[in-house]
Amino acid sequence: MPRVFKATDIEKEEKEVMRDYLDRHMPHVICDEQVKKGDKFRVKIKMGDEYPHPDDPDHYISVLQLWNRETLLAESRYTSGAFGNKPTHVEVDFFLVAPDVSMNLSAMSVCTKHGLWQSVEKPVKVI
Repeated sequence: MPRVFKATDIEKEEKEVMRDYLDRHMPHVICDEQVKKGDKFRVKIKMGDEYPHPDDPDHYISVLQLWNRETLLAESRYTSGAFGNKPTHVEVDFFLVAPDVSMNLSAMSVCTKHGLWQSVEKPVKVI
């Protein structure tokens, strides 16, 4: 089983030293905190805030996934050069229909050079 990198597993002091490395690889879940049952809503997964990730032949983001707890909801795959071989903040929008119960969304990303990365969970209340 591959090692999963999470921001919560890294000491505060080490996070500051590794800030650019962590920012390039950490996916973020961006969506409303509350949605209405049965309504369609957008969930954005974005890689990094400040530092773009490379798009090189041997170093790129190959997969972005959206999870609700242990259930895979959506996935987007990329090949080298998909972003013009230029560093970028890889992002994707998924559109979901809110279920009957609240969710805990998280994102997973795969860097072809630095492995599997998991976001912080984003609770979404369904009303």
